[in-house]
Amino acid sequence: MNNKKVTIIGAGLAGSEAALQLAKRGIQVDLYEMRPNKTTGAHTTDKYAEFVCSNSLGSYDPTNASGLLKKEMQILGGELINIAFESSVPAGSALAIDREVFSQKITDKINTNEFINVIREEITEIPDTENIIIASGPLTSTPLTDSIKNFTESEHLHFFDAIAPIIEKDSIDFDKAFYASRYNKGEASYINCPMTKDEYAKFYDYLINAPKIELKKFEQDAKFFESCLPVEVIASRGVDTLRYGPMKPVGLIDIRNENENYAVVQLRQDNSAKTLYNIVGFQTNLKWSAQKELIKLIPGLENANIMRYGVMHRNTFINSPNILNATLQSRKRTDLFFAGQITGTEGYTESIASGLLAGINMGRFINEEEPLTLPTETMLGALINYITDPEHKKFQPINSNWAIVKEMDIPRNIRKNKKEKNLILSNRAIETLGIFKEKSNI
Repeated sequence: MNNKKVTIIGAGLAGSEAALQLAKRGIQVDLYEMRPNKTTGAHTTDKYAEFVCSNSLGSYDPTNASGLLKKEMQILGGELINIAFESSVPAGSALAIDREVFSQKITDKINTNEFINVIREEITEIPDTENIIIASGPLTSTPLTDSIKNFTESEHLHFFDAIAPIIEKDSIDFDKAFYASRYNKGEASYINCPMTKDEYAKFYDYLINAPKIELKKFEQDAKFFESCLPVEVIASRGVDTLRYGPMKPVGLIDIRNENENYAVVQLRQDNSAKTLYNIVGFQTNLKWSAQKELIKLIPGLENANIMRYGVMHRNTFINSPNILNATLQSRKRTDLFFAGQITGTEGYTESIASGLLAGINMGRFINEEEPLTLPTETMLGALINYITDPEHKKFQPINSNWAIVKEMDIPRNIRKNKKEKNLILSNRAIETLGIFKEKSNI
């Protein structure tokens, strides 16, 4: 057991992962979480690692960028990714979780860990004590945000994130809705609400004219994150943008009549009891009354019982390329690490992965070992390299994707086959990480 202690700010996905990584290395952790004493406006419970938006972590297929990242986390000994699989609900080839079961499992695991001391207090400034991991998330409180701003001597960047409505399954009309997964991949686990051309036109007309919640003055300069746009913003880009986005009908055939519909709204299971379903891709900032009227226009949801309305909130992240090394240490103070969405890694899987690396590297730092810089052949290494590369002058949050991975000489005929190309890159990443792990004694 190491006598040194680590302070982690935030018991979200990244903070919880980092705490468990340090604990299994015998390092004492003080884990600070301000909820429930102070709320964020997006969280609804006092549990750790709460999912506040979608309940999906994306694909688990390693030929998908997000799927490869999950595989890499398992190779590196990730804790939360295994709990996610234990808490999964059917979602085709995606890893979706019962968010309540997931958070409860992590809360119980942390609360019973002898090396983790949870303190339910708000941290309002960066502590002067040694060995700090800031994993306060995109909803970092204003006082701590100001302290980070002063420390980094830079302005914060902001973007908006939105949450989709959740519907009670028993209120869905299955005379109109049907179960299917796109292209019949995996179990038929999505509920699909089909639309005709006329129904879509009526829906679209209401959506683009529906009243929205007005942004406060200080929020008006913030940007939307492209992979999590509110449905009304997507619709504003053209009448067919939804039909080529979250409402695309391709691969969704209603076997009752063999129809390929004009547009389809999908709902994904949100809890293990199969009583709640969230509307896929329907993040929104519409007023609640407008959301209710819009959902009524979706065939099968005319009498839907809305258990949670969509909301939008401002997220904060640091300008990591100017602040962090690829070890997730701050350049200004080597015993201060950042992890999670505050670093500009966007997405649940990415947040957990950065917490994993921060926990591993803080452990190595305390034990006077060299913190790890992961190979850019790997998805996690490429992701962290991207967010910490000082060449990125106009930095914006990013998900895992193949474009950031180190290039590889692949024959042109194979490069044209996306699936085959990604398989080659994925196999290289897994092999590279295995060798790296053995050499680094992780």
